[in-house]
Amino acid sequence: MKKSIWVLIALVIMMGALTVGCGQDNAPTGSENEGKFKVALLLPGKIDDVSFNQAMYEGMKAVEEEMADEIEVKYVEEVYEVADIEPALRDFASEDYDLIFGHGFQFMEPIIKVATEFPDVKFALGTGYKTLPNTCVYDINLQEGGYLMGTIAGMMTETNKLGVVGGADVAEIYRGHEAYKYAAKQVNPDVKIQELYTGDWRDVAKAKEGAISMYDSGVDIIWHSGDGIGLGVVDAGKEKGKTVLGNVADQNVLAPDAVLSGVVYNFSPVIKNIIDDVLDDNFTNREEKFYWLTVANEGIDVAPFYEQDDQVPQEVKDKLTEVKKDLADGNVEMPHFEK
Repeated sequence: MKKSIWVLIALVIMMGALTVGCGQDNAPTGSENEGKFKVALLLPGKIDDVSFNQAMYEGMKAVEEEMADEIEVKYVEEVYEVADIEPALRDFASEDYDLIFGHGFQFMEPIIKVATEFPDVKFALGTGYKTLPNTCVYDINLQEGGYLMGTIAGMMTETNKLGVVGGADVAEIYRGHEAYKYAAKQVNPDVKIQELYTGDWRDVAKAKEGAISMYDSGVDIIWHSGDGIGLGVVDAGKEKGKTVLGNVADQNVLAPDAVLSGVVYNFSPVIKNIIDDVLDDNFTNREEKFYWLTVANEGIDVAPFYEQDDQVPQEVKDKLTEVKKDLADGNVEMPHFEK
């Protein structure tokens, strides 16, 4: 009898062990992304703004899909005010994110402060100039984009009056505007150019008002240098039946009859480069802390002319092709545009 009892106990213990083993095999072991490289992207606007935020979102999504086995990405929209940025950065750093992108100049001071507190976390600032060993800046060589737009505008204008509208008068925008003006005069020395900085990336009304004023004074083509203010310029062009050159994203969809072309940003090359450098332990020891979107790395391109293609002379198309190649090859000489 005792033997039977001990056999029964042994069987119960064995069944319990098997049950525990099976439970461990089938139980969730945490997120399916456990062990992946964790990336956070903080955007100052909406991912569907057809501008600065959408271009970055689409660039990051492309890299996320390409590196799906290695990384996971968290996206946060509308972190615009400086007062909101610092706690958002600190939250992600505290949650052991490996790399945090702050997509805009207003992220600079908060990133420098939080990066000091979290030296093992890497930070990427979208436009700016301050860095630490664990931070970098990614930026747009907007003078190349501006040069391309100036070439188109200078050759396409019928009134010899052009305009350019920007948000904040910061370094990269200034360089783009100056290159636009320089290129336009290279192909059309008689051109006159009006310029407006709204002082706020999101002041759509002020941008539209300024663009309408330019159009009413005889300007027939305006290039804008991006973000929410671009929507105001596009609205003005649509309302006045005038030409707009877009920026950041392909904005033809907003007003096909008004938007002739524009600069298009592809952030994927620099995003991939930054992530690879961190994964390869080549980030903190990198001497050059700036990553640039350029024509050469396909970070900067020109939107198609779409329905207006037959209105663009072949001479303009040929010149644009020539300029793109020269920019990619480093054969375009421009002044050094610095404020």
